[in-house]
Amino acid sequence: MNSDLITGMAALVGAGAAPEVLAVRGDVVVVRVGDVVLKAHERGTDPVVLADRLRLAADPRLADLLLPPLPLGGAPGPAVVLGRVVTAWPVGTPVLQAEPEDLPMEAAGRVLAALHRFSAADFAPPVPPAGAVPRMVRAVRDLVLDSPAAALVRRAFATLPELPAGGTVVVHGDWHLGQLVERDGYRLIDLDDLGAGDPAWDLARPAALHLSGVLDARAWGRLLGAYLDAGGPGVPAGDPWSALEVPARALVVQMAARALSAAERDGTDLNSAQEALVDACGRIVSAHEPIPRG
Repeated sequence: MNSDLITGMAALVGAGAAPEVLAVRGDVVVVRVGDVVLKAHERGTDPVVLADRLRLAADPRLADLLLPPLPLGGAPGPAVVLGRVVTAWPVGTPVLQAEPEDLPMEAAGRVLAALHRFSAADFAPPVPPAGAVPRMVRAVRDLVLDSPAAALVRRAFATLPELPAGGTVVVHGDWHLGQLVERDGYRLIDLDDLGAGDPAWDLARPAALHLSGVLDARAWGRLLGAYLDAGGPGVPAGDPWSALEVPARALVVQMAARALSAAERDGTDLNSAQEALVDACGRIVSAHEPIPRG
């Protein structure tokens, strides 16, 4: 862990509290200093595009849905510390791991539905494309492991059609329950991929976990039902899988690729849920032909 980076991040706040490292995921570092959470984003993060996402996240019309960014040094955009793009956020209480029946699936569905009722045209440009599709492609690109499991993930990726990165609806871009915190109600965090996109992709990760046997049918039904009951426009009520099938398949590939990369980096084995995702890639390969790419 880069102690100089953590020290530099803490200096942006100038509080007397010592920095507390909350998470290290690859090269992403999340630190709490007093009542502020600081995040050093992935290397290669474009500060200009991220600033556009932060401006969107700070819009008061989204205040009941998103945890708004905090200014750093009086500026609304991100800061740079030792070459790393850093943002600041209020502290929220995360959703804890729990039995499926205790997870706030209905609240999550309602928050997503409310976000998706906003069009990109409702906000001053530029509203950047959501980062969901590029994130999935990066996960496969970064999978350098040479193993049968990695080859299976790449073959599953080859079954996906060309996917447009943009869209007309405001979406989170990397949604899962870990992106939900409590602070005067439920709010979404980790807005690195916020932008204009296809709202079905915000439901794609839980849909993929359901298809892989990781998320049980009742929990998935609670989320989807609450989303549809709240007027969520991302999927048709009569046939949600017509919109979800390709995004869910893509998220199976993404999560399996990330799991294999993390296991190789950390020298660990896959857990049962991660193995289920790799197995799901096998089912994708069995059911879908690869699509030639130019």
